[in-house]
Amino acid sequence: MTDQVVDTGGVQVSAQASEGNQFLGRTRELKELRADIARAGLDTLSGRKSPRARVLLIAGRPGSGRTALAEELARQVADRYADGVLRARLSEPDGTPVPVERTARELLTALDRPTPPGAAADDLTAALRKALADRRVLLLLDDAAEAEQVDALLPDTPECLVVAVSGGPLTGISDVRPCTLGGLDTKSAVELLSRYAGSVRITVDPRSAEGLVEVCQGQPAALMLAGGWLAARPKAAVSDLAKQLRAEGDEGTPLDRVFRLAYASLSVPAARMLRLLSLAPGGLVDPHTASALAGSSVDSARTTLDNFVALGMLHAVDSPLPQYVVPGCLHAHLKARTETQDRPAELQLARARMLERTVRLLQSCRAITETDSPETRQKLLDMPQALRFPNPRAAADWLSIRRPALLASARAAVADGELDTLARRLMSQLVRAMVVHVGTQAAAGDLYDIHGLVLDVAERRNLHREKAAALLNLGDVDARTGRTKAALARYRAALDAGREGNDPYATGRAMESVGGAHLELGDYDRATDWFGRALAQRLARDERADAARLYGRIATAHTYAGAYGEALRNWRAAVAGYRKLGDVAGHARALSELARVQEYAGRPEESLRTCQEAVELARRAEDTRLQGALYLRLADTLEHLGDPAAAQLHRGAAERMLGEEVQGPDAAGPAPEQDAFEPEHDANACEIRSTSAED
Repeated sequence: MTDQVVDTGGVQVSAQASEGNQFLGRTRELKELRADIARAGLDTLSGRKSPRARVLLIAGRPGSGRTALAEELARQVADRYADGVLRARLSEPDGTPVPVERTARELLTALDRPTPPGAAADDLTAALRKALADRRVLLLLDDAAEAEQVDALLPDTPECLVVAVSGGPLTGISDVRPCTLGGLDTKSAVELLSRYAGSVRITVDPRSAEGLVEVCQGQPAALMLAGGWLAARPKAAVSDLAKQLRAEGDEGTPLDRVFRLAYASLSVPAARMLRLLSLAPGGLVDPHTASALAGSSVDSARTTLDNFVALGMLHAVDSPLPQYVVPGCLHAHLKARTETQDRPAELQLARARMLERTVRLLQSCRAITETDSPETRQKLLDMPQALRFPNPRAAADWLSIRRPALLASARAAVADGELDTLARRLMSQLVRAMVVHVGTQAAAGDLYDIHGLVLDVAERRNLHREKAAALLNLGDVDARTGRTKAALARYRAALDAGREGNDPYATGRAMESVGGAHLELGDYDRATDWFGRALAQRLARDERADAARLYGRIATAHTYAGAYGEALRNWRAAVAGYRKLGDVAGHARALSELARVQEYAGRPEESLRTCQEAVELARRAEDTRLQGALYLRLADTLEHLGDPAAAQLHRGAAERMLGEEVQGPDAAGPAPEQDAFEPEHDANACEIRSTSAED
């Protein structure tokens, strides 16, 4: 297994880590941490086998190089863990803890384990512990906000190792000794400074360099900013910078003082862009995000972002696309400056521009897969060149790489509460792009979360139609993952919302879904009743195709209940409906199910005639699989009627058509335990209603 980064709270990056193995200093800390791995724990000393993974804690202030140290430790000991290194960040850039269920889901995905959409945190963490039970993994948990986050993710196996990074002790996790970080040693600090400022000035004036290190207290983030400031001023002396920092007194930390100086030296447009980067969801920035926030061109934004990297104010992400991350230690500084230097209306406008740009990129990402349509081709041509993708593969790659930032954008837009129209458009386009490029099933977990966000906005804004659509989509996922009672509650709430919004589509689908949930729960009478209500609405609206399907669902419920007479009556109604519609394939399937019930009811001769009629219709519909399945049913019926020779002929024909799919008599279409006429709700899983017509 290769190293994997779990982007739950953002991409982890450090200047030292990005330099490969050119890690500086921390020799003593690394030695202690490596010794701590081999140290006998309290359980071992008491004669018991350790029930859980060993936890190493690296504690320090943001900017102390704590993540870089954790990464270096992981690099040095990675060969001891055959199943690789997993990484997750447990806090958002603003310090908000990442929900445990989100982290557990991402870790399970990294391990190629199934993660049922909407599963509870306890279920997901239990599944994670089970997945790690037979593995030897190093789990690096960065930026832990509280002990509960780490404790919930601990593997129940001593063969794994957990390296946690936090601002302080994780009280509540036993047998953990924190490795608390101070500043770098002078030699390493001077070398780090020279990497950013250049070696010449450091070499010619080593005492001033050591004095600057002392002023910065050896803190890596402060030294990088100081080095960047010097690099931008080739004629400035190292001693001049040290004097300026000393002149500021002891107000704040060294990082505070260096950042104030570095920020004050920026041009007005650059300073504005830098502080607006604090609005980037998840702390993840690309040129489009920066361009939209600042109102500049994409090329200009990328140049400015690269300059920020050289100044130590941003970190570049190792990615096929240009991406950057705002250092966590600077996020609070940038946010504080937006609150004092930008009017609320300007910040809201910047957020709106960023969301609008994201919506347009998602539109382009989806549209590139629909170029067969002249209208879509024209829409793509009307877009600026910077927003277009050259081909569907490039669009899919962009969607995959930017997925953490896109999901963070949706969460941030909903939490904002002031840009709900844009938030709804963003979620609509995000869902559609995911369905096109990833698929409904593969993206089910993300889609479930997005529909939950849609529900939040709909409830806040009293948007009854969107509320109904979100509840239906959430209910469908609950139903598919076995949470039938939860799905039933969702469907009932969707029915109420559909009625309040005067939405006949949502009302009809909700009634049918309520019936389907009762069918799954074995309450056939209620299932029949709700299917009947849905049927009455479809008939009143002259929706004949849906009515024919509902006759089939009612018949299925009666079949489950053993009421074959009622089942036959409703299947005949379904057959008549498909015949009037001219739907040959639907007609054939309905006849197939009618034949099945006739056989259950002890009418083999009628079943044989119905099957033969269905075979002819399946042949006309060119439905080879149904035709082969019907031949199997014919074979089974002929055997019951005492004609094994004819049965063998039909079975041979079925085998030629179906090949390996043939598994016996029950291969002839859905079994009695299945609902052949259940609507395909996956097609609606991406539906977010009442959005802009241009979407």
